[in-house]
Amino acid sequence: MSNTKVSILIPFKDTELYLPECLDSVLAQTHNDWEVIAIDDGSSDNSPALMQHYAAKDERIQPYKNRGQGIIPALQMAYTKAAGNFVTRMDSDDIMVPERLEWMLNALHSHGKGHVAVGQVRYFSHRGISNGYERYETWLNSLTAEGKNYDEIYKECVIPSPCWMVHRTDFDISNAFNPNRYPEDYDLTFRFYANGLKVIPCDKVLHHWRDYDTRTSRTHEHYAQNYFLDIKLHYFLKLDYRPKRPLVVWGAGYKGKTIAKRLLEMQINFVWLCDNPLKIGKKIYGKELVHFKTLKNLNHPQSIVTVANEAAQRDIKHFFSKVKQVPMHDYFFFC
Repeated sequence: MSNTKVSILIPFKDTELYLPECLDSVLAQTHNDWEVIAIDDGSSDNSPALMQHYAAKDERIQPYKNRGQGIIPALQMAYTKAAGNFVTRMDSDDIMVPERLEWMLNALHSHGKGHVAVGQVRYFSHRGISNGYERYETWLNSLTAEGKNYDEIYKECVIPSPCWMVHRTDFDISNAFNPNRYPEDYDLTFRFYANGLKVIPCDKVLHHWRDYDTRTSRTHEHYAQNYFLDIKLHYFLKLDYRPKRPLVVWGAGYKGKTIAKRLLEMQINFVWLCDNPLKIGKKIYGKELVHFKTLKNLNHPQSIVTVANEAAQRDIKHFFSKVKQVPMHDYFFFC
């Protein structure tokens, strides 16, 4: 096993339009000690033939067919074939910049085990990028520039699924791709966080992230909002929740109601705050919504904030600052 070999895991399905650009970007890497473990997840187009064509020209590219169905079984299978001391993932419709592997490998060699190398990303699309994706890109890159990705982990996925690299031993400690929990990239990010892998800051765009209408994250039910909320709550209760402290849920929109319903199902007691005078004093799922002034009667509470309005979020952060509560300990923004 080479000390510098990077295993690049690429699940693919029906991406013949984009696969050549993806593989050409891998072949153009300045670091050439790599292997591609490519798993066909049931393609119905010409993708498998394209992959075989590239494999015939370069033995570092190793194509297989998924033994199961879906991206998690494909990633699990890919990892069983991997021989590198370093592991990364790549989406078959995206593009690496030429120095991506070299930069990440150097960062990991410099910082040692117990770290995850990430890169800044740039969205691109034939039709232009929506405001939502543009804001996500700006937010994600601002965190990556300082290595503070975990600071807002409960808001959104803070490590881009196709742009990270870790030591193989750290990947094993984080349980690799074993949990069958979607969205799989967000779940992996939480497991990096749970196992204390520190994020190495990066001020370079290392990955070009393609957006189009049939991209899996846009079309598959596993990437619907409720799946993200389930993962957030799962890891909050596992990692950051302190049962001896009062728990507060802020907001009664879709996310607030979903979180409240899950907590009630698990018989976890909480106070449900709302600023809508039409809802205060009423019950949803049998739980009464109360006014913010109720906070004064709580002793050192923990808060899940599901309020999406940015102006309201600023007001809430100002309130927490005044009462000397700190993020990721006393309060957690879920949106």
